[in-house]
Amino acid sequence: MGRVSDNWERLVRATLRREQLRNAGQGHERTSSGIAGAVPPSLGRETNIDAILQAADEVEAEDQNVARILCEQAYTMAQNLDPNSDGRGVLQFKTGLQSIIKQKLAKRDGTQIDRSHDVERLWNFYLSYKRRHRVDDIQREEQKWRETGTFSANLGEMELRSLKMKKVFATLRALVEVMEALNKDADSGVGLHIREELRRIKRSDGTLSGELMPYNIVPLEAPSLTNAIGVFPEVKGAISAIRYTEHFPQLPANFEISGQRDVDMFDLLEYVFGFQKDNIRNQRENVVLTVANAQCRLGIPVEANPKIDEKAVTEVFLKVLDNYIKWCKYLRIRLAWNSIEAINRDRRLFLVSLYFLIWGEAANVRFLPEGICYIFHHMARELDAILDHGEANHAASCITADGSVSFLEQIICPIYETMEKEAARNNNGKAAHSAWRNYDDFNEFFWSPACFELSWPMKRDSSFLLEPKGRKRTGKTTFVEHRTFLHLYRSFHRLWIFLALMFQALTIIAFNHGNIDLDTFKIILSIGPTFAIMNFAESCLDVLLMFGAYATARGMAISRLVIRFFWCGFSSVFVTYVYLKLLQERKNPNSDSFYFRIYIIVLGVYAALRLVLAMLLKFPSCHALSEMSDQAFFRFFKWIYQERYYVGRGLFESTSDYFRYVVYWLVIFACKFTFAYFLQIRPLVKPTNIIVDLPSLTYSWHDLISKNNNNLLTLASIWAPVIAIYLMDILIWYTILSAIVGGVKGARARLGEIRSIEMVHKRFESFPAAFVNNLVSPMMKRMPFNTQSAQVSQDMNKTHAAIFSPFWNEIIKSLREEDYISNREMDLLSIPSNTGSLRLVQWPLFLLSSKILLAIDLALDCKDSQADLWSRIRRDEYMAYAVQECYYSVEKILHSLVDGEGSLWVERIFREINNSILEDSLFTILDPQKLPMVLQRLTALTGLLIRTETPDRAIGAAKSVREIYEVVTHDLLTSNLREQLDTWNILARARNEGRLFSRIEWPKDPEIKEQVKRLHLFLTVKDSAANIPKNLEAQRRLQFFTNSLFMDMPSAKPVCEMMPFSVFTPYYSETVLYSSTDLRSENEDGISTLFYLQKIFPDEWENFLERIGRLGSNEDADLQESSTDLLELRFWASYRGQTLARTVRGMMYYRRALMLQSYLESRSFGVDDNNSLANFPTTQGFELSREARAQVDLKFTYVVSCQIYGQQKQKKASEAADIALLLQRNEALRVAFIHVEDNGATDGKTTKEYYSKLVKADGNGKDQEVYSIKLPGDPKLGEGKPENQNHAIIFTRGEAIQTIDMNQDNYLEEAMKMRNLLEEFRGNHGLRPPTILGVREHVFTGSVSSLAWFMSNQETSFVTLGQRVLASPLKVRMHYGHPDVFDRIFHISRGGISKASRVINISEDIYAGFNSTLRQGNITHHEYIQVGKGRDVGLNQIALFEGKVAGGNGEQVLSRDIYRLGQLFDFFRMLSFFFTTVGYYVCTMMTVITVYIFLYGRVYLAFSGLDEGIERFAKLTGNTALSAALNAQFLVQIGVFTAVPMVVGFILESGLLKAVFSFITMQLQLCSVFFTFSLGTRTHYFGRTILHGGAKYRATGRGFVVRHIKFAENYRLYSRSHFVKALEVALLLIVYIAYGHTGGGSVSFILLTLSSWFLVISWLFAPYIFNPSGFEWQKTVEDFDDWTSWLLYKGGVGVKGDNSWESWWEEEQAHIQTLRGRILETILSLRFIIFQYGIVYKLHLTQKDTSLAIYGFSWVVLVGIVMIFKPKKIQQHPASDAIFTGSFSLGLVAALCLVVAFTDLSIVDLFASILAFIPTGWMILSLAITWKRVVRSLGLWDSVREFARMYDAGMGMIIFAPIAVLSWFPFISTFQSRLLFNQAFSRGLEISIILAGNKANVQA
Repeated sequence: MGRVSDNWERLVRATLRREQLRNAGQGHERTSSGIAGAVPPSLGRETNIDAILQAADEVEAEDQNVARILCEQAYTMAQNLDPNSDGRGVLQFKTGLQSIIKQKLAKRDGTQIDRSHDVERLWNFYLSYKRRHRVDDIQREEQKWRETGTFSANLGEMELRSLKMKKVFATLRALVEVMEALNKDADSGVGLHIREELRRIKRSDGTLSGELMPYNIVPLEAPSLTNAIGVFPEVKGAISAIRYTEHFPQLPANFEISGQRDVDMFDLLEYVFGFQKDNIRNQRENVVLTVANAQCRLGIPVEANPKIDEKAVTEVFLKVLDNYIKWCKYLRIRLAWNSIEAINRDRRLFLVSLYFLIWGEAANVRFLPEGICYIFHHMARELDAILDHGEANHAASCITADGSVSFLEQIICPIYETMEKEAARNNNGKAAHSAWRNYDDFNEFFWSPACFELSWPMKRDSSFLLEPKGRKRTGKTTFVEHRTFLHLYRSFHRLWIFLALMFQALTIIAFNHGNIDLDTFKIILSIGPTFAIMNFAESCLDVLLMFGAYATARGMAISRLVIRFFWCGFSSVFVTYVYLKLLQERKNPNSDSFYFRIYIIVLGVYAALRLVLAMLLKFPSCHALSEMSDQAFFRFFKWIYQERYYVGRGLFESTSDYFRYVVYWLVIFACKFTFAYFLQIRPLVKPTNIIVDLPSLTYSWHDLISKNNNNLLTLASIWAPVIAIYLMDILIWYTILSAIVGGVKGARARLGEIRSIEMVHKRFESFPAAFVNNLVSPMMKRMPFNTQSAQVSQDMNKTHAAIFSPFWNEIIKSLREEDYISNREMDLLSIPSNTGSLRLVQWPLFLLSSKILLAIDLALDCKDSQADLWSRIRRDEYMAYAVQECYYSVEKILHSLVDGEGSLWVERIFREINNSILEDSLFTILDPQKLPMVLQRLTALTGLLIRTETPDRAIGAAKSVREIYEVVTHDLLTSNLREQLDTWNILARARNEGRLFSRIEWPKDPEIKEQVKRLHLFLTVKDSAANIPKNLEAQRRLQFFTNSLFMDMPSAKPVCEMMPFSVFTPYYSETVLYSSTDLRSENEDGISTLFYLQKIFPDEWENFLERIGRLGSNEDADLQESSTDLLELRFWASYRGQTLARTVRGMMYYRRALMLQSYLESRSFGVDDNNSLANFPTTQGFELSREARAQVDLKFTYVVSCQIYGQQKQKKASEAADIALLLQRNEALRVAFIHVEDNGATDGKTTKEYYSKLVKADGNGKDQEVYSIKLPGDPKLGEGKPENQNHAIIFTRGEAIQTIDMNQDNYLEEAMKMRNLLEEFRGNHGLRPPTILGVREHVFTGSVSSLAWFMSNQETSFVTLGQRVLASPLKVRMHYGHPDVFDRIFHISRGGISKASRVINISEDIYAGFNSTLRQGNITHHEYIQVGKGRDVGLNQIALFEGKVAGGNGEQVLSRDIYRLGQLFDFFRMLSFFFTTVGYYVCTMMTVITVYIFLYGRVYLAFSGLDEGIERFAKLTGNTALSAALNAQFLVQIGVFTAVPMVVGFILESGLLKAVFSFITMQLQLCSVFFTFSLGTRTHYFGRTILHGGAKYRATGRGFVVRHIKFAENYRLYSRSHFVKALEVALLLIVYIAYGHTGGGSVSFILLTLSSWFLVISWLFAPYIFNPSGFEWQKTVEDFDDWTSWLLYKGGVGVKGDNSWESWWEEEQAHIQTLRGRILETILSLRFIIFQYGIVYKLHLTQKDTSLAIYGFSWVVLVGIVMIFKPKKIQQHPASDAIFTGSFSLGLVAALCLVVAFTDLSIVDLFASILAFIPTGWMILSLAITWKRVVRSLGLWDSVREFARMYDAGMGMIIFAPIAVLSWFPFISTFQSRLLFNQAFSRGLEISIILAGNKANVQA
């Protein structure tokens, strides 16, 4: 038994040692033994075991006995809490802890332990520990600080001490807790001392508890010494405002108050409604911060007891409850208060607090904003009644069965449970949307007064809470998301009606040869019936698509549908009837035009009515009149015209905005309809007339439908492509005009003014003034500066430079920390502080380097006067600055070095020179030819002075000064002045006595030291700094930042007055930080991620090595040795990928920037600052400033919602350790996550409890739980990301919230502009204040590969120029993801920052924009600030991303948001909205459909023989119109119109030459192939989503694409989306070549089919062209083996599609679920029948016989072939089976030869038959898959599967063959590498191959 115990101990010790080493390797700051970090959650939540064990580790070195006592107490607590070790991980923890206690006992060398003295030991240690760490002194210091607001000690010292003190307090608290536990039974004197100490601690304000009680931002539970935020008057005032007063209801005596604080309003709300304690704590802080920040804007309170202004409380009250007030007004119900004047400040704060508490605990119900209004309405009334009583009582609505109160249990859980059951009906997103209620359905229940039938307390049998039973469903509310393309017509019917009417009118005019007379006018009036019928079709769709909501929809809504249906039906019949009568009348020359007059009157009245209603509802100026009109008659017509929803009211803009976007669209219409008329419609008129008048033509096949119908199908085949392009080419004109308008707006906004580093150099002088003007707050501008300096400089340049320099230097420092610049570049780029006494502005050395040497050269060459020399120097203003600064610096430095006679000499020399300069006689007193000698001596002197003083250097410096004296006196000066100086008695005596310059004063003053260093660089930097910084990213950032200084932006407020904001990042399980293994593991080519990064970023790698002091060393080995350097390496690599670490670093720049700004604004608390320029605060240590940090905490919060962080910690995943590391490195970072806990039940089943938790890092670097709020159940009822955001949004703070994805980045210089951006919320941006501020993005992944560059350019074009136009003039910018800044209060009270219903809200972000717009928000776009963004970099990643977005757009088509915006926007804004959201995808799909329409039309003409017949009668077939249509289609297809905005953006921001060069480079890198391929991706996923659904989140991966994608993987991904479609188009083209007739010959054929062939090649081969090493022979061979293995591998249960063709094939059919889907698939599949039908009549064998029997016989042949080739089961005897197969094949070949020889069947016919039967076979396969159950029941499924395998094998071979051929040629692979990757990587790749070869030789 002993051996077992010993072994166990050894095992535990080894494990703990490993864990310590691992933690050290990761750079974690904690030094725990490991057991403190392994406390199971079930123990850690109930006790402070982890804190006690941490304290044991801390005191181990000081007193092992005390450490042992603490460990034993921890074990006792664990045993008492869970004696049976039932909890997860408890047994292992207790065993490990027991082992550690045994280790501690073993160190006592077997001596007996007397535990009876443990209490005394602990007490004595406690006292000594307190003395040693001066705890009592610190408490007195704290008391003084809290009373006076001033520190006696140095602030920096106290700040440095704070972290240490936190650890001390944590240890003390653990000691106190253990003493209290051990002292319960002790009666000794020590026991009495302990009890007295405990009483004293509890009585005091509690530094101990204040430091250790978890808090988020403001320590409200107890005061804190290490956090200055509680001293701020506005915070004090806010805390005072919520404090309990005597006129509030009295709380019960036994009500417990947490912490050392006063009772406040939240305690009453907790008691009355039963809110959770942590929800109370969370929202208490939220309200305190909200009120405090509102007060800041009005002014900081200055009185001793600060009070919050009434105006601040009212502002918060009205903003938070704005949606509730509007909801009550909409439903016409009384508010919970009588009037705003009737309720005092306290009541307003009570109501605001109540609303936040309801919202904070509502969980998934937060997606029901009007549901929350309903709950608040009733609870506010309950609260009102309770406040009027003297004593507090529990609210009736929240009382549980056991008499306690619980808001969660009684209010939220019933609603959540209903939503959960409805969500379960969606079958994991596969069920139809109409089968279950989503979040919007639940919320819209509260848009009707009927919601009050739910009653209060809520009736559980209400229809709202009704649980769905079996197949019976609860009806939808106001909208049903049926899956159909008809939604496109229903939502945007005005667009389609307008296009149809215009096409009709233009066609009528064209057929009347452009003559518009009365007769033509009467025909044009046929648009009347068209309009009426199309309107009626829309009303029919309204009726049809509301099916599923009739039982539960509002009666008024249904009445409106019925009235509109009958009205539109009647009007369409009436108008059509009258028009038909008009046509009859037209034929009668003697008619009196009665019906014409009636028709005109009817149309006129109807048009006038529509126009009036449209103006009143949509035209801005008339809208106020429409709102005021309360006449029932008028309201009725308004209601019929436009449905009234709670959202979508008031969707109008100001008149000026309205006219802007109307003019924009009128220009587009002018271009579009001119093009349509002259190039699309008119050219088809003559061919159409000829074809209609042709005699009956002979058909090549058996014609079934074209007899006696004027060749209708022929006309359709010619007109259809033109009509398809007519419907979509409006997007082309929109794109062109948006590029022009966006370019002009960008130029006006001054974008691209600074577009090169040379321009940065040239304009640097103007930056300080621009910076001060825009980015410096008035508080800092008002600071008094040294007046003497200002008078000498005679302008503000010096002052501006002094203010600018700390900010600029911090930016340069951040560039160095990020390794974009080297140490030398940092020195050259840094700007001096400009706070010294030097009389001119000191500029950075990169502007002045080598200027002194050039000036000396000018002086040496100068033969003219002093004035001429100076004018030549001043041509380069920076040279003039350099000369002046050098002169003044030398004077000042020499004065500081010497004293006595030496000082007199310096003074005399400079006086003489100054006088001669004034008299323009400089050259008369000195010889410029001797200047280089002086310069040489000065350089030697400064070279010594920049080092540390030593006796030898002091002697050397004195000698250098004497040499300068000699050179100046005897060489530089002219003889006259030299004689004067030589005979100067004082100087001569000192020189003779050896006192002259015998010693010097070594520079001590910081200003002089800075000048010496700078002068030395002046004199030694000889090369030009024209290309500083060298790094392109550093150049880009500095260019953008300096350019933005000249753009329009709001002025910056002081940090204390700025709008507070949060940054919010959702995270799931992506990479946090690359591990060493990730970086060094190699792919099959031997390329590691680290190697790849070193080659892609070579300069940054050098800078990194220089920063960590490893430059020139054996990099790899040295880095491996040092854990610190290894961690730095991991961060360096992670900051170049798309990792959470990069995002966190970027977002934390906001904190750093604000701390710098706050620090320099010097908000002081009792510290007397002398704000002269000389005493201008330096930035040294600004990050340690207590006040700056507290001020920033008040304004900035960063929450990362790591959904599964809890699970990752339990599994000890590397991601959890990395997130913990980020928490430790960033004190302001907060991590929210969902904690899942198993809870035992009485029936033996375990239930799960869910908690929303917030953690931060404590003083020991360990996770500290701040809040834990119980949820009603699993929060993930909908889409993962928005649910993740929703659970954590309660932990955000401030008035704004920036949504940042975890693949984003930020920059310090951009963070400095955040104050300006937030002021936009208060700016004038039209009728309404902004609710979302759009922000520009920079895509940082563009350098990875050519594909990444294409995506980067495409994305950059959209997020800059595209969104610029969307925001203004079009006013339809939405929220397209990140990094937009939301008005937090506006959005959290209206459903949040995204929508989460399953599948329908798959593109969750854009719904925030829809929601904001519908709720009268305003979305703007701003380009003076940017945020970094990562994009997908490989073709497969890009395809998955585009598939996700296209699928999301497919779902949007079905959504109520799109419908409402399409219906409620005015006509022109609706057009903008359509073509920039789903319309873009509709037009993309039309581009592809046009190819199909054109080719199927041509194939129809070819098969039927009509093309030849028509050509015989008429040489015209409308090729002009077709060419125009197909050229437009081709240009869209290859991405030319995508590139137009891109090119305009290039021109604007890079210049014309760079733009042209970039565009040509993109074309050479085959961007057209990429864009054509992307077109197919978008079309496939968009179309399939609307047809069948299946949109889902597709994880694209965020890594670097350095691996080769296998052929089979590409085939799986693109087979159905691209390959099948491409082969179909290829088949159509082959048939067209074989059987078509083109009058213009081969040239005409090529022109008409060029775009189609390009599409085929792009869709088939793009995945392999853009595949790394795609054409290497070895890879090709391996890919073929892999593909064949995959193709032949049998499927089965658990076999994934990645491993088996059969499994993949089954997965590919999963989207066909519904009967409707099967019918649609069947209809689409029948198109393939045309091939066989057409080809059999073209065979030589048929001899022009057109009987139907021929076609019937072809099916007999097909069945025979199928029977012959039907897959056989493998026989028992393989040899005989092989013989049979061989014999059969030979026989078949022989039979075919005989048939060809003895019948009319030709070889050509054989190939033609293959062309015929392959499409038919595919059709049969498609139908079999569609009707899978029927086929399976017939027992044919196995055969179908084998035939499908043959088809896939054949398709694969068609694609694989060209790849294999190209792989034979080595240069193809080399060319591809150059095409795909930049030159550095291609070169690096070749090096790695060589190295691998060498390594192999060495090993051999």
